[in-house]
Amino acid sequence: MVLAKEGGRTSRGSIENMRNYVAFLNGLRAEGAVDLEAVEKFWISLVRDFFAARPLTIKPDSARSLRAVVADVLTQAAERQADTAGMQYEGAVLQHLVGAKLDCALGKGKVDHHSSSTADAQLGRPGDFHLEDVTIHVTTAPGEAVIERCATNLDSGLRPILITLPKQVVVAQGLAENKRVAHRIDIFDVEQFVALNLYELADFAAAERRTAVGTLVKRYNEIVEDVETDPSLKIAIQ
Repeated sequence: MVLAKEGGRTSRGSIENMRNYVAFLNGLRAEGAVDLEAVEKFWISLVRDFFAARPLTIKPDSARSLRAVVADVLTQAAERQADTAGMQYEGAVLQHLVGAKLDCALGKGKVDHHSSSTADAQLGRPGDFHLEDVTIHVTTAPGEAVIERCATNLDSGLRPILITLPKQVVVAQGLAENKRVAHRIDIFDVEQFVALNLYELADFAAAERRTAVGTLVKRYNEIVEDVETDPSLKIAIQ
């Protein structure tokens, strides 16, 4: 968890407050009356509470398309990432939305979920998600490396799927064409990929769409709770 924006900015007042606090801790330490590990845990708990109060939001609106609802969450993640150096919010949200979508469509337990910061190579995974002979790669910025991994999947007898942002689909297709594997890789726009599942969860009934969004968000939040340390990745429905 990184506090680049909130914790990185200082003022003369905050520096003096920190000096006073350090002096206070040193005084307690000299008396043998301070547990620095407990102090650290106390501040970490406050940081978690701070981030937990800043979830991403979804506003289901019958006047908007479900694709627009998905796009809005990803836009919020991208904006937060731009404001907070060192945090990959957009990629994490993208990955866990896809994971939640798969769980809603197939049932829990069909795919494994991992922290967005965990590289596939660390766990020996062929991709972010794996089902039967299908391996799914999720990325906000497809490059030659992910296309090379898709080619490796093909060589191993797997069928790769690449899911990315709408504006990156053409980029991914171009890279796949350069590698001469475009006709063997399915490349999907994440907004369509998730939105279509929401329609299916709702049985295409207008009255059930908000419930479908709630089901997806609930599963998404459960995944974030299980595999991430930053509660601000969660989504609140307004």
